[in-house]
Amino acid sequence: MQPKFAKSKEHIFQITAIFSMVFALIGFSYNVWRMEVTEYNSNMRSASFEILLQLSELEGIIYAAHYDQDSVEGNPRKGWIKVNLIADLSMITESELQQATQQLKQEWQQDWDSIDDDETSVKQIITKIDNTREKVRQLLSKLD
Repeated sequence: MQPKFAKSKEHIFQITAIFSMVFALIGFSYNVWRMEVTEYNSNMRSASFEILLQLSELEGIIYAAHYDQDSVEGNPRKGWIKVNLIADLSMITESELQQATQQLKQEWQQDWDSIDDDETSVKQIITKIDNTREKVRQLLSKLD
């Protein structure tokens, strides 16, 4: 038969061990969740900044083709590369931005061949670029 004091000590040890495990599990779970959120935010920021860069380069191509009549800097093939890269980068972002990039791609498909001489085509594509840029800003502002 064990003395009452020994049983009490054993009981306290068991309770301490259980609380230690619970706190360790809670701490580990929080750490994993925080790392996932941080990784998500990092991926969204990286993709968003790259999309913004590509949008500005696409805008430069359009302006070179239309206003400067520069067939080298305003080459529509360069525009196709930018538009497709923007669409590809948007695949890792949120659905609103993906939709905006798809609308930009559709507009580019319709009007790419007339950007050098049609002001309306240029304005429509630039509007889609601005809409996409706004969606990128909204995504960035929502991140933690």
